[in-house]
Amino acid sequence: MGSLEVGIPLKRAPLLRSLSSSSGRGDRLPFFRKPRSRFARFLLFEKVDYLQWICTIAVFFFVVVLFQMFLPGSVMEKSGDFEEFGGVIRDDEWVKFKDIKGLDFGDGIRFEPSSKLLEKFQKEDTQVNLSRPTVRTGIRKPQLALIFADQSVEPGQLLMVSVALSLQEIGYAIKVYSLEDGPVRAVWKSLGVPVTILRNSYKAETAVDWLNYDGILVNSVGTKGIFSCLLQEPFKSLPVIWTIHERELALRSRQYISNGQIQLIDDWRQAFNRATVVVFPNYFLPMMYSVFDAGNYFVIPGSPDQAWESNSLKAVDNQDDLLVKMGYGRDDFVIAIVGSEFSYNGLWLEHAFVLQALLPLFSDFQSNNNSSSHLKVSILRGNSSSNYKVAVEAIALKLGYPKGTVEHNGIDGDVNRFLSISNLVIYGSFLEEQSFPEILIQAMCFGKPIIAPDLAMIKKYVDDRVNGFLFPKENIGVLTQVLFQAISNGKLSPLAQNVASIGKGPAKNLMVTETIEGYASLLANVLKFPSEVRPPKVVADIPTRLKDEWQWHLFDEIIDSRDFNRTAKTYSFIDETEEHMNHTNGESSDVGRSIDEAFSYTDWEEEKLIEMINARKKREDEELKDRTDQWHGTWEEVYRNAKRADRARNDLRERDDRELERTGQPLCIYEPYFGEGAWPFLHRNSLYRGIGLTNHINR
Repeated sequence: MGSLEVGIPLKRAPLLRSLSSSSGRGDRLPFFRKPRSRFARFLLFEKVDYLQWICTIAVFFFVVVLFQMFLPGSVMEKSGDFEEFGGVIRDDEWVKFKDIKGLDFGDGIRFEPSSKLLEKFQKEDTQVNLSRPTVRTGIRKPQLALIFADQSVEPGQLLMVSVALSLQEIGYAIKVYSLEDGPVRAVWKSLGVPVTILRNSYKAETAVDWLNYDGILVNSVGTKGIFSCLLQEPFKSLPVIWTIHERELALRSRQYISNGQIQLIDDWRQAFNRATVVVFPNYFLPMMYSVFDAGNYFVIPGSPDQAWESNSLKAVDNQDDLLVKMGYGRDDFVIAIVGSEFSYNGLWLEHAFVLQALLPLFSDFQSNNNSSSHLKVSILRGNSSSNYKVAVEAIALKLGYPKGTVEHNGIDGDVNRFLSISNLVIYGSFLEEQSFPEILIQAMCFGKPIIAPDLAMIKKYVDDRVNGFLFPKENIGVLTQVLFQAISNGKLSPLAQNVASIGKGPAKNLMVTETIEGYASLLANVLKFPSEVRPPKVVADIPTRLKDEWQWHLFDEIIDSRDFNRTAKTYSFIDETEEHMNHTNGESSDVGRSIDEAFSYTDWEEEKLIEMINARKKREDEELKDRTDQWHGTWEEVYRNAKRADRARNDLRERDDRELERTGQPLCIYEPYFGEGAWPFLHRNSLYRGIGLTNHINR
């Protein structure tokens, strides 16, 4: 033991070195002593730990298994999805899969108006009612100004014409302002509504006194330039309701964020902050415009947009030609699976259930020798370039669909044309919506039969087997039975054709009542009328005939102008705003640079010295004025002398309030204008306005 502690430790010669040294260079080695390859020598190298190799291989296989577990097809296979019992899915499957951890089915997706906004309306209304006398005798109607980007023929004009007619019926007086002229101007004139064209929204040629109105309704993002005036005094406190239907600005705002264009975002955000309320026609748009949210978003559901698009498309395109253009045969039976606009990670499972319910129908198409049609299924979801297309194809192949039978189409494409060529539309989302899905309205306006789960908002407008088909979302197996009721021998059954025909009419005017009553209620909460205004009637007094349908008949004569490209027009408005913003920033920098170049340091010092001398002289004059003796008399003598001097000059004929009251003369109260918003009135009109009272009111 001692020799081992003090002696030189023995070093074992490497195996490969000993083998090479024991034999000559030209000798041939036996088989068991044959030189190994580089990979073998690397594996047998003494510095490699074999335990590490074993652990590495184990981790590799574990990652592969874990990856397979989270693939869509593997999840369905492992969870026991799609167990067929005679072609019908079990009744409790939806409840079972809804409890899978990690899957979100959008239950928490809801838009709620800001609590501060609603509390503000209620608080202000309570304060006004407490300070206002019980009996009011108004002398004029409440005045509203409607501002449009143009007078083109588009669904936003149809909506506001319908709303304006209802508001006139309950006592509002309306005047229209537009930045551009157009054919809809004749519609407004036929209703007795005056129209004024403002040629330039940023620098109006015609100065408008917005104080003459109790509220302003602004429509579309193209009217953003008008806010440059409404942001200034004395118009800064006027109630402004801004209605936005377009999505283009929300899409463009993503580019602003990615490109770091903070000034453009702040410029648009300033306009959103100025609006008292920003109104959207559905619950998806407020979330798209979340970057500009100032806590004043509000939703009034309903719009004629879907019916308008369907009418325009049917008047232009031929259905058979569209089928061929989109890659389908003339005899193909196309089923469109649509869903909610909101995204959640459980949506693929809902679509998988719908595809599973369609399998028996696909088998029936294949076995039917009397029919020459082929079943085609398309899922409308996400973007055309998204990864969801891969997931859809994987699910379809897993279920047994032949390749090419099930495809994915993005909603960024021409959804309207695809719906127009579809034979049947299935709503494949089980999310409880806050309003009726717009894509179902679109399908019904095209005259397509719809099949949807019995969600609360859908059951409100759809009666089963009357204007649509419903199935319980907890029992998806019923969907297969409904499909066989709607499809017979490769075509729509007579029942489905009748359902589609009945549903087409009401869909054209769906949710008109909610829209008109929503705007009337919003105005009643937002506007606070002065004492001289006669209050409008309540919302319940709006005639039923005005709430049953949009005012389509007013646009019949100008229906040929419906080829107006709204998307291109909206983008042109946005581009114009960007150019104006860049031009304004360039001018401000040039002005600052020119001022610095024009005045030198010596000039600024001389200017400062002159200001100091003038201030000192003014202060001395005021002190001398206070020291001079002035004659003091009684108030009656001073008043009498002043009146005598005025009458002698015969220049001023004003009378005091008491004298006017004694003689019964009309009294006029003058209110001056203050702020940059009144600058357009310079050298045009007086910088004050008069409020006259009649003799009867004065006495």
